[in-house]
Amino acid sequence: MQRCSWVDEKSEIYKKYHDEEWGVPKYDDRDLFELLVLESFQAGLSWLTVLKKREAFKSAFDNFDVEKVADYNEEKIQKLLKNEKIIRSRNKIVSAIENAKIFIKIQKEYGSFSNYIWGFTDNKVIKKDYDTLPASTELSDAVSKDLKKKGMKYVGTVIVYSYLQAIGVVDDHEKNCFKY
Repeated sequence: MQRCSWVDEKSEIYKKYHDEEWGVPKYDDRDLFELLVLESFQAGLSWLTVLKKREAFKSAFDNFDVEKVADYNEEKIQKLLKNEKIIRSRNKIVSAIENAKIFIKIQKEYGSFSNYIWGFTDNKVIKKDYDTLPASTELSDAVSKDLKKKGMKYVGTVIVYSYLQAIGVVDDHEKNCFKY
């Protein structure tokens, strides 16, 4: 079975992520929040590192319940900083909490975060043929700019492009991939 060239064929977790999740449209706000948090923690690291810690993140971040994460206090931050099973960056942890608060505001304004994020493409999946995948696009630039304007952190255009791929707004499976 041929997969996208970025998939490490020796890694079962990577193959499973590619085959079952990446590029599959997601509309559930919990899933959208989870991937937003994970993508922000990935900054400067490999996605495989994050995938290996995903279950620990789910446990540490209350299954990505946005309301609970938004209420985290300094005591919870300290607990997370001591959790060796997750990526322990104070800046990223604090940003996840602040981003949760903004995520909730977006939900209230748009009815759901899903409505907001899919609104950038009129609820359509963007599929392009690239010889090499870009690190960002006009779409990720626009989403990143808007999220930053709303106050979110760790949402640069490269992170946002990866996020849009992860949640299926953008389908970038390569032509020779069985998921294309």
